[in-house]
Amino acid sequence: MLFTAMSGANQSLDQQAVVANNLANLVTPGFRSQLAQMQAVPVPGEGLPTRVSVAATGAGVDWTQGPVTRTDRSLDVALGDNGMLAVQTADGSEAYTRRGDLQVDGGGALTVGGRPVIGEGGPISVPLGSEVSIGNDGTLTAREQGQDPKGLAQVGRLKLVSALPGTVVAGADGLFRTPPAADGTTQPLPADETMRLTPGNLEGSNISPTNAMVAMIDNARRYEMQMKVISTADENAKSANSLLSLQG
Repeated sequence: MLFTAMSGANQSLDQQAVVANNLANLVTPGFRSQLAQMQAVPVPGEGLPTRVSVAATGAGVDWTQGPVTRTDRSLDVALGDNGMLAVQTADGSEAYTRRGDLQVDGGGALTVGGRPVIGEGGPISVPLGSEVSIGNDGTLTAREQGQDPKGLAQVGRLKLVSALPGTVVAGADGLFRTPPAADGTTQPLPADETMRLTPGNLEGSNISPTNAMVAMIDNARRYEMQMKVISTADENAKSANSLLSLQG
């Protein structure tokens, strides 16, 4: 009874953490709601075979597309179905995101969410102070200050990939990665030349604040119920000890 209630309380806390993370990313562009996945497992050790506990099996993802808003900002892009941008992580590996609010940092590097955006030859850089525009195939063109309006130069092309639901896994940093192979290594996805995006638009988070708040209340009540079961088990044990002492 104690093991069953304890595992349920622990997983309720884990679910609450997932819901809190979703709420924290309510306004993050392109964020996909994460889902806690649980599985019933037998209680280890001697006992009745009908007693089971619950264990986490991973984090799932809600792949429903978020609302798309027109911003008319030249560096905002909305990705098509199953499309993702390739970015470089802190360890130099490649990961993927649906986030489309691109920025140019002080060194001219194109970033999204503070991470360098990867192009055909690695991270993309643009001339400082230039006017950058993005085509629907991911091609970046720049016009430096003082140049003729027709003096556009191609400075790179975004690496766009196609990732069907289930082919990539979500990380704690909100990025998606390919599942590791048997030797623990991961292979980057190939660029999809047919993938298209919509410049001047931005996809929002697919999180429903109402559903998230309901889930948070539900998890809190479930946790309270499990703690009450633990308290009841403790009271039963004390009562049994009292009866045994009286018989002795």
